[in-house]
Amino acid sequence: MGRRITVVKAVVTAVAAAGLVSTTVTAAAAGPPSGSHGALRLEMLSGPARYVSGGTARVRVVLPRSVPLDAATVAVDGVDVSSSFVPDDQAPHALEGVLRDLPVGESTVKARVPGRDRATLRLVNHPVTGPMFSGPQQPDFFCSTPDHLAGFDLTGPFLDTDCSLPTRVDHYYRSTADTWRPYDPAAPRPADMTTTTTSDGTTVDFVIRWERGTINRFVYTIAVLDPEGTGPAALPHWNRKLIYYFGGGVAIGHYQGSNNQSESRYAYGLGQGYAIAWSTGTKTNTHYNLVLGGETALMVKSRFVTEYGDPEYTVGLGGSGGAIQQYVYGQNHKGLLDGAIPQYSYPDMVTQTIHVGDCELLERWMDLKVRADPSSPWGVWTNRTLIEGLATSDTVPNPYQQLTPWLPAPGSSECVNGWRGLSPLALNPKFGTAPGITPEQQAQVEWTHWNDAVNVYGRDPATGFARSTWDNVGVQYGLKALVDGNLTPAEFLDLNASVGGWKDPADAVQEGCPFVASACPADVDVWSARNITAPGPDGVAPRTEGSVESMRAAYRSGLVFDGRIDIPIIDWRHYLDAELNMHNARQSFASRQRMRERQGSAANQVVWFTDARPARAFDQTPMALAVMDEWLGNLRAHPSRGVLGAKPAAAVDSCFATDGTLLYRGKDAWRGIIDKAPAGPCTRRFPIHGTSRTVAGAPFDEQHYKCALQPVRAAIAHGGYGSWHPTKAETDRLTQVFPTGVCDYRKPDAGRPRAFG
Repeated sequence: MGRRITVVKAVVTAVAAAGLVSTTVTAAAAGPPSGSHGALRLEMLSGPARYVSGGTARVRVVLPRSVPLDAATVAVDGVDVSSSFVPDDQAPHALEGVLRDLPVGESTVKARVPGRDRATLRLVNHPVTGPMFSGPQQPDFFCSTPDHLAGFDLTGPFLDTDCSLPTRVDHYYRSTADTWRPYDPAAPRPADMTTTTTSDGTTVDFVIRWERGTINRFVYTIAVLDPEGTGPAALPHWNRKLIYYFGGGVAIGHYQGSNNQSESRYAYGLGQGYAIAWSTGTKTNTHYNLVLGGETALMVKSRFVTEYGDPEYTVGLGGSGGAIQQYVYGQNHKGLLDGAIPQYSYPDMVTQTIHVGDCELLERWMDLKVRADPSSPWGVWTNRTLIEGLATSDTVPNPYQQLTPWLPAPGSSECVNGWRGLSPLALNPKFGTAPGITPEQQAQVEWTHWNDAVNVYGRDPATGFARSTWDNVGVQYGLKALVDGNLTPAEFLDLNASVGGWKDPADAVQEGCPFVASACPADVDVWSARNITAPGPDGVAPRTEGSVESMRAAYRSGLVFDGRIDIPIIDWRHYLDAELNMHNARQSFASRQRMRERQGSAANQVVWFTDARPARAFDQTPMALAVMDEWLGNLRAHPSRGVLGAKPAAAVDSCFATDGTLLYRGKDAWRGIIDKAPAGPCTRRFPIHGTSRTVAGAPFDEQHYKCALQPVRAAIAHGGYGSWHPTKAETDRLTQVFPTGVCDYRKPDAGRPRAFG
């Protein structure tokens, strides 16, 4: 997901209606199915026919073999456009062409063969500024600041209120200093220009064509190897393959984003001959509204296909939030990606907020115990795993030690080291900014993830704030530790009475130090305690109840990765649990578990880990690209074999040493993580941790927004507390702490629509 630094290393890290069942879209074809013989048909190449944008679309006309190619005519709304079509070198006996200047709205494309068949295709064109299906655009949307555009000399002026910039194309070369520098084909060859060897073995000057502009209000770039300066019409060194590079990070939207050169290209892929597409709108350090992001990805790819040609395949690449996008868009938008290489992945962002929202509630309880009693067991950092589930360490430094000096040093937890600051960023409408805005503008914006995707979540009619999915009603924190004998009944009762929840958005207040620099050093509040619910007269702090409507909308819109993905996936990460990094290793298997539950198999997903103890010394990405290329090449050559039948030998679960050498490869590599079998060879080398919800009884994949409830006495009756048999007084206290009942994880997510199973 990435990080955003404020002070002292703090993390400041729609569908048209929320009730729409799915955002899944597919490329459309008109006429009989492709297996029919002797049929004339039209096929969309640049994306779904109902989601054309910018007035252009690339279309294929497939003719019966008995009909000459020049016998076909094509018309758009009755206007002959046959001259726009040429023989298609990617398909047998077919024509392809780009339709331009399509009007906004519906158009009808008709192909005819004299005296024979006709085929019809209806297109729906949308403005290049959007939206297509993500719903009304944010009125409080800020254009990129000049320093965020200077890397591409896109300094404005903006052409309109949609932050549009003129499209421009330049050439850059790769220097011996590993930087991109402007290239003038008419000037002498620069002395520091490097060469590159493409995937077909050709060595050429490393010069790329770099196109930049705006699509859907975000800045996009398209880059491709072009040493001769031939342009899209004839790129001899393009390998006809596209990498869509998805950016990571965490942000709350309302901003056009930073068009950073280092993120909008992947030098290895470009040097191999791949084309690269990228957008600030598909970068989660711009926003986390993945309905809007999916829409943007469709529009950017459509631009690429119409101007450069239909690639043999499109593979996703990117880490953290860039990995999330691959899982989510692979689920929601069939045909956008043919393969995915998610790095440092999570299944999605929205279900991460479930356990991440617990972090400061639990850290606060333990920190205050240590401040009251330095001999408290919570002063031993590794003990915190018992109730947080996540990795902890007695040796990793705590970046907030100076603000909590009573805590032992060294030592930290993933909650602190990886996630601190996410609660205010995601949950507090009073906290968060976009670059370059004034305090007055900041005060007028509701800065939460829920508001950023309000077209999905909707608004609370009582308060006017965006509805939130976050809920901890009935959650019995530390339940496993209690059952295992690592938490006393008194501690268990105190924890669950005191932990509380997060205030309603309408009651939230601005953060303190370290999240607001002006509050330092006097007003220290590392836990955002001012926005945690306070205990009542009975000593019980109320829990937070999320909106079931917003939860169901998250499922229906596709913001939740529900496991419905059928493309080849190589999920790779460095193993970072030992350094308490937020990209913990369990997330690859949370996705796998969801895939198994949803579609019965996760055999299309391969998981690779590379050791990073003590350092991240090797990047497995080039290997992953090579294996994915072979996998997709096999699938293209033999489509009848399907994704699993096309798997190359190296596309199997594996783990690698720090230097990238293979430690083990095999179907049993990760045995014992989401099954009860003995630990596999890779499982033994790379320990997987839990979360605050899994150690409270939730299932491994954490896909539980809101647990079903059972009465406290029912939980006692079926042995839910292990060897602890509460006394009457303890039972009464449990009932006081959990007046509506405790979680019953034997039942499905109460926030899940019935249609989702």
